[in-house]
Amino acid sequence: MTLKEALEGKEYTIKQIDTDDEEMDAFLFSLGCYAGETVTVVSHLKGSCIVSIKDGRYNIDNALASAIVI
Repeated sequence: MTLKEALEGKEYTIKQIDTDDEEMDAFLFSLGCYAGETVTVVSHLKGSCIVSIKDGRYNIDNALASAIVI
């Protein structure tokens, strides 16, 4: 399951980042989004979702959300 399909308000553990784009991978890592880290979907919006990672909240688009396997 990807982050795009996750339920709102439930905490998940990231299993892997499924992308071939090194820039996207580095960007997600800079947010604290990497395998073993917990993430919570705060809400789903039309073309994106708001997630809580560590102490921050981020609005990520569906392409990024689809690359995060939980």
